[in-house]
Amino acid sequence: MKKIIAAASCLTMLSTPALAAGSVNVLTWEGYADPSFIGKFEEESGCKVNATYVGSNDDFAPKLMSGGGVYDLITPSIDTTALMIDLGFVEPLETDKIAGWKNIYPKFLGLDGIQRDGDYYGMPYSWGAIVLMYRDDAFQTPPTSIADLWNKDLAGKVSLWDDKSSIYVAARRNGDMNIYTLSDEQIAKAREALVEQKPLVRKYWATAGELVDLYKAGEVVISNSWAGYQSSLLAKEGIKVTEFVPKEGAEGWMDSWMVVKDTPNKECAYKFLDMQLSELGQCGVANVNGYSAVNPVAAKNCMSPEQFKALHQDDPAYIDSLMIWTALGDRFEAYTNAWNSVKAQ
Repeated sequence: MKKIIAAASCLTMLSTPALAAGSVNVLTWEGYADPSFIGKFEEESGCKVNATYVGSNDDFAPKLMSGGGVYDLITPSIDTTALMIDLGFVEPLETDKIAGWKNIYPKFLGLDGIQRDGDYYGMPYSWGAIVLMYRDDAFQTPPTSIADLWNKDLAGKVSLWDDKSSIYVAARRNGDMNIYTLSDEQIAKAREALVEQKPLVRKYWATAGELVDLYKAGEVVISNSWAGYQSSLLAKEGIKVTEFVPKEGAEGWMDSWMVVKDTPNKECAYKFLDMQLSELGQCGVANVNGYSAVNPVAAKNCMSPEQFKALHQDDPAYIDSLMIWTALGDRFEAYTNAWNSVKAQ
């Protein structure tokens, strides 16, 4: 992390100029700037949305270092937001400019990763779980455990997300539930488990579309997944899959919009933030990605009762049951190095 901070200090001065006013340039996840709802925003606001997509939280820092001035808004997950603040990439939010701010679930507003010294730097946007998923026609007995990802009978049919969170998966398989505060010994055990699993893995997936294609082709029958997203895409293709929370529990995530420091496109940026917390943005991401909304008031107004319930919008206990991602702090490098060494095997 020290190396990243040092590099960022130099590169911030060399960042490329931002695009012209009247636009908002977002570095975000697939679906967060989908034309199905962004088109209406552009028409009503006069702000053109230019989107660049990431496949992992580890993409944000390098992309901002190489050209921070290109982006106005980013959407890192809660385990990465604090790093964006530490690196000086983002600025405090003017929350009074965001109409739905007070309707956000208190649990998300209470998370340390989006605030510093009395200021908020992140606006919660969407949340969900990292569940396991399997192709129905590949199993007579449905899987129930993370251990099923190590089933040798499924050699060549397994996939994991190409992300340091794979260490969390392997740690839980080993019985280590303190997944965000693993010791060096526990990380080493998780790494060993992933190396053991590697011959069973068809491919480590990087994007939602890549995992969908692997399932469609029958190349993968079990994996982890962003709850609600890849399964909905596969359903549209007529591929029957089932998501499940393994007996070892599931990780939870929350993504937040953050304003890149000194953006000249602030007017459009705040119009965009206001929209994303409104019914248009909250149901926009729910309908495209299958993710849950952070503003239950907006969600209730734009979702059917069935969708509202299916996305656990009325179930705070479900949110509390998830192992919400946490910033790794000084342990970030240890986790990342362990995952990279697995891939290098």
